[in-house]
Amino acid sequence: MSGLPVLSLIVFAPLVGALALLFVPGSNHRAIRWVSLIFALASFGFSLFLLGYDANGPEFQFREDYEWIPAFGMGYRVGVDGLSVVLVLLTTVLSVVAILYSWDPIQTRVKEYYATMLLLMVGMLGVFVSLDLFLFYVFWEISLIPMYLVIGIWGGPRRIYATVKFVIYTLVGSLLMLVAILAVAIAHGNETGTFTFAYEALREHALTAGFADGLQALAFIAFFLAFAIKVPMWPLHTWLPDAHVEAPTAGSIILAGVLLKLGGYGFLRFSVPLLPDAAMEFAPIIIVLSIIAVLYGALVSMVQPDLKKLIAYSSVSHMGFVMLGTFVFNTQGLQGAVFQMVSHGVTTGALFLLVGVIYERTHDRLIAHMGGLNARLPRYAAMFGLFTFASIGLPGLSGFIGEFLVVLGAFRYNGWVAAATMVVVILSAVYMLWMFQRVFFTVPSDWMRRSWPHLTDMSRLEWLSLAPLVVLVVALGVYPGPVLEAVEAPVQRIIEAVSASGGLTSLSLPW
Repeated sequence: MSGLPVLSLIVFAPLVGALALLFVPGSNHRAIRWVSLIFALASFGFSLFLLGYDANGPEFQFREDYEWIPAFGMGYRVGVDGLSVVLVLLTTVLSVVAILYSWDPIQTRVKEYYATMLLLMVGMLGVFVSLDLFLFYVFWEISLIPMYLVIGIWGGPRRIYATVKFVIYTLVGSLLMLVAILAVAIAHGNETGTFTFAYEALREHALTAGFADGLQALAFIAFFLAFAIKVPMWPLHTWLPDAHVEAPTAGSIILAGVLLKLGGYGFLRFSVPLLPDAAMEFAPIIIVLSIIAVLYGALVSMVQPDLKKLIAYSSVSHMGFVMLGTFVFNTQGLQGAVFQMVSHGVTTGALFLLVGVIYERTHDRLIAHMGGLNARLPRYAAMFGLFTFASIGLPGLSGFIGEFLVVLGAFRYNGWVAAATMVVVILSAVYMLWMFQRVFFTVPSDWMRRSWPHLTDMSRLEWLSLAPLVVLVVALGVYPGPVLEAVEAPVQRIIEAVSASGGLTSLSLPW
């Protein structure tokens, strides 16, 4: 299989599916759904080849290198290391889950919806395999447009406001990132005489000669704003709750499960390795922002009346753990950050799916309108409980591993930083368990009693959609070794890059 272009097949199988939908009559919803699912499954099937990644082999494997625009140093360069492998697999699994779950809820513009979801897969997968900065930017932008359409067309009553806010935030970040990419490529060309966007060439230059301090500081700030908006970090997070609340359920699954990870991946893949001096210099302030994010997200989640918005704000807190683990720059913190990204994608994606299940039956998400659902929907309650406990980091489930490693890494960095993160672990248990108790184990509200006779437990389709996430949340909690082993080498390279850094010597920054 060595000659098989595995990564191109993973990335572009959904694009072939979107093109195939052009030949399916728009009224044939059944055929549209099956074609979309088949091509999403094909992408997932090809991604299973990445399980053959050799952690002891070359850094980037399954390589494909083709000239694209040689005059400007742009190429179709793709490859994966352990970090990319786990995120590609997460993306293909969650995409299949989102497409399968959408079969019943999406009844309008079905053909357009599934074509949009397949194009969204192309953008997200392309980001994780790109080894050319310009190609990375192209895929980054491709992932923006379909999510804009998913929220704006199939979203809730305030979908236009939410989608415009989402686009303004992310587009501003994208433009800043483009400026940083061009600045780094031009600086490399001026210093070496070779103009290129190849990631490995730029990283090699950063680790040997290094970019000028002024360029590093400005480029890092531009990258930071782009990736921090996508994570999202406090105070750049305000687009996220609106986008989640208004997005359809499948859109929320992808938004929380994958799109937020693009920001974390950007820091790990590009910001730190290409600009290690600036990363070391700005790390203290980013750690402070991360602590604020985890505390803020937890406290705001406690007072949310809307079930979906509560989970959205919990994402701000959980992704704050990712940023904290990244910028403490030790093995435990970085491995915990990557594992937290994977675990958050599984658990929060499942929670949004489960919120969609009850919303399809009641057309309401207010916690005050719930109550007593354990008696009427016992299987649904059991699944919601499983992912609630995973979200708060119960040992034996996936959420525990990432949080434990991040806290351990934070303790190695600074005891007070670790203490602050431990407070959030307690707060997360408070707001999630309080929510679970009010929804499932209190006396049903008068509003809920009116819907009581019509409530049914989870359907076969909902079970099929949720099953892969149930397997993953337990498997990763019991046996996290494969993920941690896969990301060990990328993590060590990041640590080596910042260890060799002396900081920005020509700039006097206050921290």
